[in-house]
Amino acid sequence: MKEVPPHATTDGKSAGTAEVRSAFKTLAFYLLTLGSMCSIAAVSGTQQNLKLFLSLDRHYSQSDAARVLSLVLSFSIVGRLLMGWLADRFSKKHVMLLTYLLVAAGIPFLFLGQTRAAIYTSAAVFGVGLGGDYMIIPLMTAEIFGMRVLGRLLGVILTAGGVAEAVAPWLTGRLRDATGNYLESCFLLVAVALLGALAVLGLPERKASA
Repeated sequence: MKEVPPHATTDGKSAGTAEVRSAFKTLAFYLLTLGSMCSIAAVSGTQQNLKLFLSLDRHYSQSDAARVLSLVLSFSIVGRLLMGWLADRFSKKHVMLLTYLLVAAGIPFLFLGQTRAAIYTSAAVFGVGLGGDYMIIPLMTAEIFGMRVLGRLLGVILTAGGVAEAVAPWLTGRLRDATGNYLESCFLLVAVALLGALAVLGLPERKASA
């Protein structure tokens, strides 16, 4: 087995560290982090409160509420496959934007839809966005910053997303308790999702190497 010279390993680590520091100085990194946090917040705030909304505000039975949640999760599988397929063929930035817009489009009809058909349809749209949401973040990170520093950058981006994921459901529920319904929470979640989409618009577009 051929041994790797020690200086080569050291040089590789130094180059990687320099690339991480360079990434931290770019606007793209902070836009990507902000966009990811916003979309994850919108997804988690909606998903974690959906059963409560259906049970408390719409008076769905437990089985009916579970059916809506199952529909969301089923279509999230479709979302992963679809967004992965699209990301291999089209601009990852545009796929990420589409994913975030699907999340934003699905939320209001989940909370404001008056018929079961409207809620089921919005659950499907939201589910597709949910499935693509977490999958597209590492793809876009690699597209902009390359594979060498992907793990370290994702560690920061996904940690920030984890904070948003923890805070959003609590804030959404607290707002519901303060107002007596999920109307204001719905508009807040849509606004957060759209803010994430705006952040994505500011990202650079870089085609993958052939």
